[in-house]
Amino acid sequence: CQAMKMEILDLTLNVLDDMKALDIKSINVSGHSSLTDHMIFTTGTSSRHARSVIDKVSEKAKKEGYTILGIEGYESGQWILIDLGVIILHVMLDEVRLFYKLDDLWSVGNSFK
Repeated sequence: CQAMKMEILDLTLNVLDDMKALDIKSINVSGHSSLTDHMIFTTGTSSRHARSVIDKVSEKAKKEGYTILGIEGYESGQWILIDLGVIILHVMLDEVRLFYKLDDLWSVGNSFK
């Protein structure tokens, strides 16, 4: 359902804003990927901050009845991915994000929100 997709997207973006995540980019990849509809990339100021952001997104999503399909990279905190089905959120430390440049890769031909 499109309304539910927008709700989880808005919830996630609001949590990122509340948690002061940096350089938030949401990319609609529905026309390019069968894995998800949106990729969100953001920067954490430290490993602890990145884990806190993921914890809060997970907490809010579960509270609203959404399923967490997986979380990867939590222990290192340098690049944490949370799979919310229609959204895959990447929280990276700045140096990791600059090195991999995934948001540049996925944004080719797409629009940012």
